[in-house]
Amino acid sequence: MMTRRDLLHFLGAAGACAGRPQQTEGPYYLDSKLNRSDIRSDPADGSVAEGVPLLLEFKVSRLTEVGCAPFAGAVVDVWHCDARGIYSGVHDPNFNTTGKKFLRGYQITDKAGIARFRTIYPGWYPGRTVHIHFKIRSAEPRRWEFTSQLYFDDALSEQVFAQNPYALSGKRMMRNKDDFLFRSGGDRLMLSLEKDGEGYKTSFEIALHS
Repeated sequence: MMTRRDLLHFLGAAGACAGRPQQTEGPYYLDSKLNRSDIRSDPADGSVAEGVPLLLEFKVSRLTEVGCAPFAGAVVDVWHCDARGIYSGVHDPNFNTTGKKFLRGYQITDKAGIARFRTIYPGWYPGRTVHIHFKIRSAEPRRWEFTSQLYFDDALSEQVFAQNPYALSGKRMMRNKDDFLFRSGGDRLMLSLEKDGEGYKTSFEIALHS
C-alpha cells in the first residue's frame, strides 16, 4: 500500500521518470464515473463543448528502488472549465450546471502507462490562471491518490483566447506568475503543446514513488 509520504516523495530523474509537485484538488472535483477518452460531450443531452481541440496524453511511471517502469492500471481523472470558464456539475454563484458532465472523465493507463484524452483548450475565470485538474488514483477500493494541475504557456493562451468562443469572456485577468497555485511548483507542471490540425496535442510525463 502506498502511503501519503510515498506519494509526496518525488524524485527528479531523466527520461520518463519525472517527479511532479502535488497541488490542491480545488472545489469542482466530482467522481463522474465516466470511463471515456473523449470528454467534450455532455451525456445528459449530447451537446459538445466548443473550443480549440486538445489531445492530452499522460505517461505514468512508477519509481522503484531499481529504476522506473510504466504504471499500468492507474485511474487518471481529468476535469476543467469550458471556453467560458464554466465547470460542469456544480452550483456556483455565477452558474448552475448541476447534472451536467461535460469536460470530465477518466481513463485507465494501459500496459505502457498511457492514458489519452480528447478535450479542448480550457478557458479562464477570475482568480486563476489557465489550468487543467487531474488526479491519478488506484482502482476501487481507493487506496491512494495523487492530485495536481496542468498549466499552459501564457503567450499561447493569448493566441487561443483571441478566438471565439473564448473571446466572448473578454480579456483574461491573470497570468501564470500571478497565480498563487502556479507559484507553488507550476513551472514543473507546464504542458508543451504541438500544433495538431486545427488544435494542439501534448504529452505529460509523471512518475509516482512506490
